[in-house]
Amino acid sequence: MLPNRPKKIRDPLTGRYFGEEDVSYQAAGGEEGIRKLCRAFYQAMESLPEAAGIRAMHKEDLSESEDKLSWFLFGWLGGPKRYQDKYGSIVIPQAHAHLDIGPQERDAWLACMQQALDQQDYTEEFKAYVMQSLWMPAELSRTRE
Repeated sequence: MLPNRPKKIRDPLTGRYFGEEDVSYQAAGGEEGIRKLCRAFYQAMESLPEAAGIRAMHKEDLSESEDKLSWFLFGWLGGPKRYQDKYGSIVIPQAHAHLDIGPQERDAWLACMQQALDQQDYTEEFKAYVMQSLWMPAELSRTRE
């Protein structure tokens, strides 16, 4: 079952809506803040028991995965859209088609992101916005029921 379209959430610091222009990118702390989030995400993947399966889908050295997620999130959050310049175009389902991803793996990925977000000095509104918004890309990564 797919969730309802994410509701608009206003940034309490600027009064603007997340997802518009670069509001989300700025709320995440720009490039430095997003890189910090991605480091925390992969640390969560290393430590959460429920993430062992998705951790096994990655290379031992997570630096390239961390870099790719960072570059993707820069543009996805409204900042510079440079992922394509460095890694080429991305279509989320195609990028994950070679992996065995079902609901459990999707949920483990989201749990890693939630833990990473909880470690950041972001507003609760922004954390909620990110989790709402990432559900669909996580769902699109699934390759099985």
